Amino acid sequence: MSRVAKNPVDLPSSVEVKMSGRHIQVKGPKGELSLNLHPTVDMVHEDNQIRLAASTDDSAMAMAGTMRALVSNMVTGVSVGYEKKLTIVGVGYRAQVQGSSLNLSLGFSHPVVYQIAKGVSVETPSQTQIVVSGTDKQLVGQTAAEIRRFRPPEPYKGKGVRYADEQVRRKQAKKA
Repeated sequence: MSRVAKNPVDLPSSVEVKMSGRHIQVKGPKGELSLNLHPTVDMVHEDNQIRLAASTDDSAMAMAGTMRALVSNMVTGVSVGYEKKLTIVGVGYRAQVQGSSLNLSLGFSHPVVYQIAKGVSVETPSQTQIVVSGTDKQLVGQTAAEIRRFRPPEPYKGKGVRYADEQVRRKQAKKA
């Protein structure tokens, strides 16, 4: 059984929660997010906490844990926000933001142009660093993963796009 659903979600003073039927809307200083609750999950909003409960079967308890995690991520996103940092390693590899697109030079014969999704902001503090930030945890992670997928780090020289905290295991080169 899920123990995650038993913990309440604490709401900061700057966050507002509105519920209409099975639809929950969370507003904060960073933005606004919404979610449709699963039919087997009930939500109670009291004081500065949100409690989620499920029907009696085990699968509903697991879904209540999932919904609790999603609501908690929404509250954190609209109050603090999420951020993923990427690093580009390689000679001549660089990134540059132009309007709503990210231009990447990753050693291909052509530049890679990535269209930035709405709800996510991408910055390049230097030519080899990319910072993806936003309120939706899933969207920030998905955007960072799509950027990394253009040229994942290779194991021999370590060239490519990697997360800032990622450790790349290097292989030994072929011996003569």
